Amino acid sequence: MSIDKSVGKEAAVRLADSDFAVDRRVQDVPGALRDYWNRVRAGDLGAMPAILGLLGLVVLFTALRPETFLSERNIANLFTQAMPVTILAMGLVFVLLLGEIDLSAGVASGVCGAVMAKIIVDSGQPWYVAVLSAIATGIVIGTAIGWLVSVIRIPSFVVTLALFLGLQGITLRLIGQGGTVPVRDEVIVALANRNMPVWLGWTMAVVVAVAYAFVQLWRWRQQSKRGLATKPVQLVAAQVGVVALALLFGTYLLSLDRAPSPLVTLAGIPWGVPLIGVLLIVATFVLGRTAYGRHLYAIGGNTEAARRAGINVVRLRMSVFMICSGTAAISGIFAASRLNSVTPDAGAGNTLLFAVGAAVIGGTSLFGGRGKARDAILGGLVVATIENGLGLLGAKAYVNFLVTGGVLLLAASIDALARRRRVSAGR
Repeated sequence: MSIDKSVGKEAAVRLADSDFAVDRRVQDVPGALRDYWNRVRAGDLGAMPAILGLLGLVVLFTALRPETFLSERNIANLFTQAMPVTILAMGLVFVLLLGEIDLSAGVASGVCGAVMAKIIVDSGQPWYVAVLSAIATGIVIGTAIGWLVSVIRIPSFVVTLALFLGLQGITLRLIGQGGTVPVRDEVIVALANRNMPVWLGWTMAVVVAVAYAFVQLWRWRQQSKRGLATKPVQLVAAQVGVVALALLFGTYLLSLDRAPSPLVTLAGIPWGVPLIGVLLIVATFVLGRTAYGRHLYAIGGNTEAARRAGINVVRLRMSVFMICSGTAAISGIFAASRLNSVTPDAGAGNTLLFAVGAAVIGGTSLFGGRGKARDAILGGLVVATIENGLGLLGAKAYVNFLVTGGVLLLAASIDALARRRRVSAGR
């Protein structure tokens, strides 16, 4: 019996000295920073490149156009510009997590926007009927794509390329060559062209900041009680402080009067911003706190292993295309709101390219298995900042394409190099 006890003690000592024991719980801030640096060196970059790129662009355009870039009016315009691409990119994150692609997402948003506009104008239906019809149209499109990809096993590139061409024909049929369907419904127009009352914006910002702090600290406390790996409370508090500061500072900027005339007051957060925040919270919860989200990451990491583990790969692959096209419908609604109309080329052109670029620039991997909903927000802001800043500089259109394409290529290169680094590090 004494021998067994001594062996048990020796095993416990070896376990305490092992790497597993070191990784099991981060005890202090230096340890957490060392752990983060080791993960970065191993290729787990996360959103760091997007954040650094966004900060660099803000500094650059502020230095070149100090009187206009950070003005209250331009900041509000920047958020409005980013809305459609950001929402579309958020849906694409789900598809990219599986290593798939949806080339039809942009034109699907145009079809759904056209459906909404036609129902309002031609049928005289209220806005909520038109919006629900547009979203239902998007889900039907996504279901068809998912069935062809998952059941018939046609590569997603081929299926969505075909629909990229076909859906443009549907939009053209609905609206007509050279036609335009005006969007005049007050609720729809308000999404991108109206602002919340200033008091409501401040109330919302404070509530969100407090709720975020509560969730993060509650999560830290639960992990600590269960002996799970967690960040030091100092880093959690710093993270909460940064998010709260960003929310309050953004609210302060958008609450300033940005009307060009002193006879008119124009202040407040655009109505579309909190709606995008709701989408972000829902998508983050689904990907990070549900079995569905964990299964998506498992399939993106290793499809065959996920199938052998009992995950219904066919059903989940269908679902991501449904989510993507449903989100594309919301993007089309926001685009129609911003332009106050829908045209036959809605969602075509560079819409999809900017959305895919936003997701990849934000940190979502093209190889599957890595990405978060926040990547769409960060990447969307990067793309919108480039377009907005170059517009203020008076740059020609081709420069915008060259710069955005270069940034996308850089992001994809970083993703590929980081993946090679992770493989060599065994992650």
